[in-house]
Amino acid sequence: MAQFQAVAGKDSVTRLFRVYEDNDGINVLGQWTDDAYTNGTRLDYFYQPAHRPHGLLGRWAPGAGEGSVDVYGWGIMQLMYTPNDLTRDSFQSNDYPYSGALVATHTRYSYNPRKKYDIQTEVVMGILGPASLAHQTQSLVHRLTGFEQPMGWGTQFHNAMLLNVNLTAEKQLAAAGSSLRIIGGGQVYAGTMQNGAAVYPLILIGKMNPYFDGFFSQYTSPAQDGRGRKKWQIYFLAKPELQYFLTNALLEGGVFTTNPNKSNPAADKGITLPQTYGFWQQQNPPKPPTIPALQRWVGSFTYGGVVSHGNFGVSLVQTVSSTTLQRLYCHDVGNISLYFGW
Repeated sequence: MAQFQAVAGKDSVTRLFRVYEDNDGINVLGQWTDDAYTNGTRLDYFYQPAHRPHGLLGRWAPGAGEGSVDVYGWGIMQLMYTPNDLTRDSFQSNDYPYSGALVATHTRYSYNPRKKYDIQTEVVMGILGPASLAHQTQSLVHRLTGFEQPMGWGTQFHNAMLLNVNLTAEKQLAAAGSSLRIIGGGQVYAGTMQNGAAVYPLILIGKMNPYFDGFFSQYTSPAQDGRGRKKWQIYFLAKPELQYFLTNALLEGGVFTTNPNKSNPAADKGITLPQTYGFWQQQNPPKPPTIPALQRWVGSFTYGGVVSHGNFGVSLVQTVSSTTLQRLYCHDVGNISLYFGW
């Protein structure tokens, strides 16, 4: 693979810590819920190494060419899906499943300030099922906050290993001065967690650093103005996205395991079947529940804003998504992220 010359960003930040929280209880319209994709908590440490190539991703992941600003990161994330009715302990075939995952991530974000494009690589490794501790985490949080206890985690998918590689590429399409940018992007994800692709435009409006100066400059602004004061950023974003899914382990179960509820005809009735029904059972065998199939095409719209001052930044966004399982409902999820650079 060709060698690239990495350059430092235009400010003094070379390390950044992110606290990231997806939750459907975060809603700018006050219409919070507790179902479908209900929570995603993530912690990330990003850093800019002094030399290239750096580690496995530095050697093998695609970069943005000579003069790129490269940032690497390690993170951990826990994700949860639940149905709308948390009081039932039986499987609900007419809703989203109980599903949890715990994953570690390793990332490389490579930006080219001159040609205005970036390539982002993310490797995801973890586990789906009871070993993710999603049941324990949600039960603890609900106990501490006074919400009703989720009773159906006994129906979640079996443990399964997750391994994914996700690639993102972005390119500036248009700009007006320093206050408007339109960026085109595409993603491909492959592995045992998700398989699919996505395309989107990203529209940024406001007072902001150049987007392709690097990941750190999007959320921090320690450089000083002419009066020696640290600069502010405040900008708004809009991102309509179209995704296509071939598989999604969090909604279907692991690639090498099966959904334990498919063979349980009483799962959606909250009853326990006796061992035998005699002649009636032979003539009228119970049917297993009809489980919604994965929705292949999913549309979403993300909107929100970013504010940063010095080495600290915060973003607040809302994502409105169409259904991810056929015959079910659309969903809103908010995200708040805090960025601490040094």
